[in-house]
Amino acid sequence: MTVISRNPADPADVLVELPAPGAFAAADAVERARAAQTGWAAGGAAARSAALSAVAVGIEAASAELAALAVREVGKPLAEARAEVARTAAIWRYYAQAPYEATGAVHDTAAGPGLLLTRRRPHGVAALITPWNFPFAIPGWKAAPALAAGNAVVLKPAPEATACALRLAEIVEKALPEDVFTVVPGAATEGGALVSAADVVSFTGSSAVGRTVVRSAAARGIPVQAEMGGLNAALVLPDADIAQAAAHIAASVAGYAGQKCTATSRVVAVGAALDPLREALAEALRAVPVGDPAEAATVCGPLITEAAREDTAAAWQGLSVLAGGNVPDAPGWYAAPTLVEKAGPGHRLLREEVFGPVAALLPARDLDHAVRITNAARYGLVTSVHTADLGAALHGLDRLDTGMIRINAPTTGVDFHLPFGGAKASSHGPREQGRAALDFYTSSRTYTLAPAGA
Repeated sequence: MTVISRNPADPADVLVELPAPGAFAAADAVERARAAQTGWAAGGAAARSAALSAVAVGIEAASAELAALAVREVGKPLAEARAEVARTAAIWRYYAQAPYEATGAVHDTAAGPGLLLTRRRPHGVAALITPWNFPFAIPGWKAAPALAAGNAVVLKPAPEATACALRLAEIVEKALPEDVFTVVPGAATEGGALVSAADVVSFTGSSAVGRTVVRSAAARGIPVQAEMGGLNAALVLPDADIAQAAAHIAASVAGYAGQKCTATSRVVAVGAALDPLREALAEALRAVPVGDPAEAATVCGPLITEAAREDTAAAWQGLSVLAGGNVPDAPGWYAAPTLVEKAGPGHRLLREEVFGPVAALLPARDLDHAVRITNAARYGLVTSVHTADLGAALHGLDRLDTGMIRINAPTTGVDFHLPFGGAKASSHGPREQGRAALDFYTSSRTYTLAPAGA
């Protein structure tokens, strides 16, 4: 197999074309990482902290280059690419302090002399399988806590983000001992080999692949987390600021062409909010700047592949289109931000994640009905609730089967120092980011210390 990565705004521009290394090379990378991990973990907190800080500095120094590379390879609009690179540096700097945190606690025994200790230790080698849509931030928020805790890392990026991953590796490898951080390009063969050899696995990507990763890791008895699909809803109550809600939702539908697991796919208008929201949201989506991701004003760039564009266009066929519903005549793989209505309960837009700039508008009689509509999806990553009544928002919050809930804010956007993850088919295993990530990349041990002769 050949790994090929193209510019989605100009498909004739090929960034990467190289032979996939294969399963044996992936397994060998894990073994080399395992040999290097012992010294990395034993080197002490100061060494690990300094190395992660150096990565942050390296990313900042190369920020313009990295942003331009994300624009070119994955079609990320320039403003978002710059923000992602800045966030990536902040993630590495945040976890650079983690090696100094306590790794356990001391307890009294239940009876008699002695002490009980708990201590968290690294698993060994972390296999990270990452998507193309956040080519720097997602590898960062997986690798930085894994390394901070004393693990070695082998990263298998999506083929569409190979150039970004290889450039990131150049920066990271300069700050770390040899083989502590390795990138293995490729696809399913290489990813499967890593899952079969590593000591802990973190995956972000499609639901189908995620389920396979979880089964394989579980069969080996190793820790695994998987962040998969989202079919996120925005609930708009009658007392909401409709203009603000429409602006937030339009950004969540169309930003980066809807290619985020946190993008808004369903818009649930409660009662009297339906008519004004229909008009305001359609107008907001029509006003979204679509075009070359290298232009600073662009919000909605191309989809990642031609197949992704065709899949998105097929999703709105046969529905009542309120905005968009067309494919611009441009060399790249573009689709107009689209809002549809009258999608029946079994329609694909209400069952599957399309991963494009399209959303369905749905009416709800009241908040209870809106919650039932939201919970009807098999996914439960993030929900936004737009209302002026905090009491009403809180009333609905506990009944939402959703991992993250955002009030009067877009569904997109997360804080890296807090846990990230969803419910139901959206996520499997412990949460990512924040302190939760450090817990995932370590195992807890309990020590009993009894005095000699006791």
